[in-house]
Amino acid sequence: MKKLLALILALALSLGILASCAGNSPSETPPPLPSEDIALPDEPSTEPDESEPLFFTDSAGRTVELPANITSISPSGALAQMFLIAIAPDYLVTIASEYSEEDAKYIPGEVVGLPVVGQFYGSDDLNFESIAAIGPELVIDVGEPKNTIVEDMDSITANLAIPSVHITATLDSTPDAFRTLGAILGREERGEELAQFCEKILAQTDEIMAQIGDNKVSALYLLGDAGLNVLAKTSFHSEVLDKLTDNLAVVDEPSSRGSGNETDLEQISLWNPQVILFAPGSVYADVASDPTWSQLDAIKNRQYYEVPQGPYNWMGTPPSINRYLGMIWLTQILYPVEAQFGVFEEVQEYYKLFYGYDLTNEEFESLSGLVSIHPILDDINDAATPADLAA
Repeated sequence: MKKLLALILALALSLGILASCAGNSPSETPPPLPSEDIALPDEPSTEPDESEPLFFTDSAGRTVELPANITSISPSGALAQMFLIAIAPDYLVTIASEYSEEDAKYIPGEVVGLPVVGQFYGSDDLNFESIAAIGPELVIDVGEPKNTIVEDMDSITANLAIPSVHITATLDSTPDAFRTLGAILGREERGEELAQFCEKILAQTDEIMAQIGDNKVSALYLLGDAGLNVLAKTSFHSEVLDKLTDNLAVVDEPSSRGSGNETDLEQISLWNPQVILFAPGSVYADVASDPTWSQLDAIKNRQYYEVPQGPYNWMGTPPSINRYLGMIWLTQILYPVEAQFGVFEEVQEYYKLFYGYDLTNEEFESLSGLVSIHPILDDINDAATPADLAA
């Protein structure tokens, strides 16, 4: 009997095990694990890899590999430096030349004390060893493209083992240059803000000159210690003068340098313009008492002016964004009837936007001389403005 009961018990256990196995057949899905225990594979990211380099085609047609996140730049010279002070002063690690104490007050403090390494064009004293020791990520050149621009930029890259790019910036293409800089430096909003200010001044100036039509004032821009150098018509440095006046300085080979073309008083007398602009530091203060200079119509009629300086020459030297100040100032002097805008407000806006400097009314008057010019002319001459003389 005991053997029979053991046999029946063993048979029952076997049938239970078979039933259990049948319940876990392959056609059924096992219950899931709790969700926090599921380890799913990572999905591929759609965000760009910020460590990857960028490829940029500059204004010279060169395709240059750039770091993805640029934070340190050397300008090739003063023109590029002025653009970079406006859009990314915190990225500058060198400057082209020192600022005087008088000019330094307008410039952001972190820029003034940077190492001075010279410039590629102009003084041609760019110090490659100093730049290489500092190790910026990029060298930027902005301004007029020289005939050798491709070779020049390639030579900078070869000497430094650092990428270099050229961005062309004429008077009219400066807004585009700011937008390009904004794109490669990750400062798109700032670049757009600067571009829109420049476009506003260009449009304002074009509207004034459309009213003037063919009645442009004849003018010369004289520079040098003796005032015997001239900015020739069609030169890169004379863009503002050519836009706003009939620049009489027509020469065979306009100089591409800021020193202009050499001339003499005999030729200046032959040109005999209605208006003469003297560069800062020239002979402006002495011409009225000089018997030769005082024979010129512009001197006799008190239609001569010294170009404002601070922190840069407002008409150029270097021919960069400072020329927008030149357009504001010169349209007000030459064509005050047509130039119906708040000149102080626009100059003040420029200083705040491009230098981060709050210009006072007293500083504006000292820089521009606009408050004292027109009342003097009204007292001296019935034709109180150059525009009146041109009519």
